[in-house]
Amino acid sequence: MPDLIAQGAGDGFRWRKGLPELVAGVDVLLGRQPSGSPDPIALQSSGGELSDTDTADSEPTEREINLQRDRRRTRTIHWQVAWDQSISRCHAILTILENDRIQVHRDARARNPIFFRGRPRDRFVVVPGEHFVIGETTFTLARRPGFTDDVSHVMRGQSIQERAIDASTPREGPIPPSQRSAMIGSAEGVTEMAFDASVLRERDFRDTRRRIQLLARLPDIVAGSVDDEELLVRVSDTLLRATPSASAVAIVRANVPDRVGSDIDAPKNETPSDMKVLHYDCRDNGSQQHAVSARLVTTALHRRESVLHLWETERNGGIEFTAAENVDWAFCVPLTSEACSGWAIYVAGSRALGSNWKELSDDSATLADRLGDDVKFAEVVGSLISGIRQTSHFQQRHLAMRRFFAPVVLDALSGQDPQSWLQPRQCDLSVMFCDLRGFSRTSEMQSDQLLLLLEQVSAALGVMTRHILDTGGVIGDFHGDAAMGFWGWPIELQLSDPHSDLSASAHVVASVLAAAKAAAGIRKDYATGQTEFRCGIGIASGPAVAGRIGTVDQVKVTAFGPVVNLASRLEGLTKHFGVEVLMDHASASALQAWLKHIPTTDEPSPFRLRKLGRVRVAGMKIPVDVYQLVVPSGGPQDLTDSQIKAYEQGWEEFASGDWDSAYQRLLELPAWDRPKDVLLRLILQHHRIAPPGWDGVLDFPK
Repeated sequence: MPDLIAQGAGDGFRWRKGLPELVAGVDVLLGRQPSGSPDPIALQSSGGELSDTDTADSEPTEREINLQRDRRRTRTIHWQVAWDQSISRCHAILTILENDRIQVHRDARARNPIFFRGRPRDRFVVVPGEHFVIGETTFTLARRPGFTDDVSHVMRGQSIQERAIDASTPREGPIPPSQRSAMIGSAEGVTEMAFDASVLRERDFRDTRRRIQLLARLPDIVAGSVDDEELLVRVSDTLLRATPSASAVAIVRANVPDRVGSDIDAPKNETPSDMKVLHYDCRDNGSQQHAVSARLVTTALHRRESVLHLWETERNGGIEFTAAENVDWAFCVPLTSEACSGWAIYVAGSRALGSNWKELSDDSATLADRLGDDVKFAEVVGSLISGIRQTSHFQQRHLAMRRFFAPVVLDALSGQDPQSWLQPRQCDLSVMFCDLRGFSRTSEMQSDQLLLLLEQVSAALGVMTRHILDTGGVIGDFHGDAAMGFWGWPIELQLSDPHSDLSASAHVVASVLAAAKAAAGIRKDYATGQTEFRCGIGIASGPAVAGRIGTVDQVKVTAFGPVVNLASRLEGLTKHFGVEVLMDHASASALQAWLKHIPTTDEPSPFRLRKLGRVRVAGMKIPVDVYQLVVPSGGPQDLTDSQIKAYEQGWEEFASGDWDSAYQRLLELPAWDRPKDVLLRLILQHHRIAPPGWDGVLDFPK
């Protein structure tokens, strides 16, 4: 992946950013304040014939032209060049090509020309090493350096001597000769030193005032970073400014296996295969770019502490002098947070670049001590990066959780380890299944308007999820046109006015009450026309397993157990009984216990329950009692207490086999009451006589 380097006329007018991968299908919009997206038709037809002097590399291949024509780009990223007034708000569009090339189009909104190879051009292809100019800013395309498999490509295969910086080393004045001898490089020409974090914390900066000024600017520097790439660009620039002898800075990532003990080296031949340079920058465009030492990065990540490599300035045994390549030292600082696992800051440079360092050119011990300040500063910067990304990851995880957990649940668990409380465990739950009615018919009618249908379904499901979350529930899953929610995990709900003499456990009653309130809210919103669909709701309560459940490939936060299946079956039975909300016996008993203890007022009860019968649902052998949750609406079809009592008496007669009496009693109910029709239909089929072996259970097979 190549980088684009922008270099303006003033000090600090510079950045280096990595271009997107070709397969991402993303364009870059370059400008002083870029916004919007380029017109794809304009990209295909923008002018500029290629001249006779252009090489084959400068012209897109036929395959690339077809790819650009067929590809529908989903987004455009914006790169700002704020320092140059000659650059328009939207000036150039960069399209990624194969072999690290880019195609540059002048945006139709640009005022000034783009110069390439000394001529104004509207369209051209840039290869690595070439540049183009807009106003006073030069844009250079450069390949990002990779990794070497040892400390230095000129030191390959040679051993490394380990050294440690002594905590007792004075920080003012030169290091005494007695302490230098233990830090001089080996005959192989390279010295390795590991910095203990506690020692660096106690160390005082030589140029304290300057370092404090740089550190004070860091929050403002990183505050404007809109993403990781922008953060790394700004951090790399800060490190180059803070380290005068540095010629290059890289942020790298490697998957290094954990090892016990910080003093264990990486195996000599072990180099992680998935190392990646996340960002690379050098002091100026003319500087030679250097590969990152994979061995140094691996060693630092294994040790989990900063490591410095020094190359001796003398030519020993015919070893090539690395300072000729502007690099004779490098250090690596690992980042330790979970959000930056495997990340490290890599800084390389030369003592020749340091001011007033000429007297130290042959003194590795004193040079290492001088670089200790830079290592400490890099560790502070690394801690800042780790903290920012850790906070960002927490916020993203929190936002993701908000889709499934109620705010009250998130607040209660904010100080706990999510890995711990997401572990599956058995608990008492109230589970709700809510299914859209009329979805199949509507989808058939709107088969030519699927996007509109999707919008309608999303709005209808949104009604369900909003009420589940508003009552302290968890969104367990979506099953096509149905949603599943549950209450009682990860924390037990509590009643706002608990009663000590409840027949059921208070937390169970609280969960059932929350589910009932959610069902009532969903029913009300659907009845008032907030969505074109209707719904059926099933609620069941009992022991279940809740938490992060699934396979290695796919994990969901959901609930598992017979009570979940029962809630789903009850939702299906709402179609047969012609009601909107059904409950099992456990849920109805808990809700009835709460209803008995609410204060008596002139206001009607928020809920009433009607036992509809005893049923045997598909896939279950044990019969269950089912209840209708009656939510008064104030309309003419609200059931009265006497009507509920009449139905329940009719059911008892029906279950006992006295079908003639049941028939007479059920006929007293209003015509619009549909549950009675289920019983009447069966009674008439058998001529008001219960069949032999009648057990008082209604069967509902698949």
